[in-house]
Amino acid sequence: MKSTKERILLAASKLFLTGGIAALSVRAIARESNLSTIGIYSHFNGKQGILDSLYIEGFTRFKNALDVPINKNNPKESIMTAARGYIEMAMNYRGHYLLIFGESVTDYIPSDLAKASSIQAFLQTTKIIETILPKDATFEQKRNATLQIWSIVHGYIGLMHHAIAEEVDSNLWEGLILDTVSLHIDALMQNNK
Repeated sequence: MKSTKERILLAASKLFLTGGIAALSVRAIARESNLSTIGIYSHFNGKQGILDSLYIEGFTRFKNALDVPINKNNPKESIMTAARGYIEMAMNYRGHYLLIFGESVTDYIPSDLAKASSIQAFLQTTKIIETILPKDATFEQKRNATLQIWSIVHGYIGLMHHAIAEEVDSNLWEGLILDTVSLHIDALMQNNK
């Protein structure tokens, strides 16, 4: 059985996915979770607190999806496993994904605590991707490689939920993403020999 907090966050995520941030009123969340508005306020500091909790939960799920063992003999495989985890997280927690990457969110500013969760996810991603770079790679090189691979996956996921997606068999998207990530990893590894 889900805790009250989990029910509230699940309801908020569902409402966000179907109606964006405009759908997230405390009343709507209370109605969706079968709680009173007082029940919502007793667990969260209103809409901002719910959004921050969803944001932190989203980046925690993202970070956990990328928390894969590093294969020192085949670091590319570790990155590919992390990419699969990224795709799975984006598909299974679409509401969270839309919130943490700011799509359709104009009037929400994450708290400092929520922003810290995004930094932790970025550092987790960098930890995996830096394995294909030279040991003396600078922070800038690590950051750039991480942003390149992250943007490939993110870009494809964005396209999957766009009108163009109808032109591509839905079963092909993951393969397209992974093929492109693989090519980019190979290019990074070749450039760093």
